[in-house]
Amino acid sequence: MKKESFPLKVYHFYLEGFKGMTSLGKTLWAIILIKLFIMFVVLKIFFFPRYLNQFETKSEKQEHVSEELIHRAITP
Repeated sequence: MKKESFPLKVYHFYLEGFKGMTSLGKTLWAIILIKLFIMFVVLKIFFFPRYLNQFETKSEKQEHVSEELIHRAITP
């Protein structure tokens, strides 16, 4: 008999759990996934602008980040 690896055991454990879940459990997981989508995708798009896109090259981006880190480390 072939012995399963640990990641495969974990996968089967969760697969069995989700298959045997009640409709209430499935609804709660759907709500959780929708909330995670809103938090990580929608809020990132609208509330976290990409400041580094204003720089053309990678070296300009690196210089800006290093200046900001030094400036924030010095000022209280």
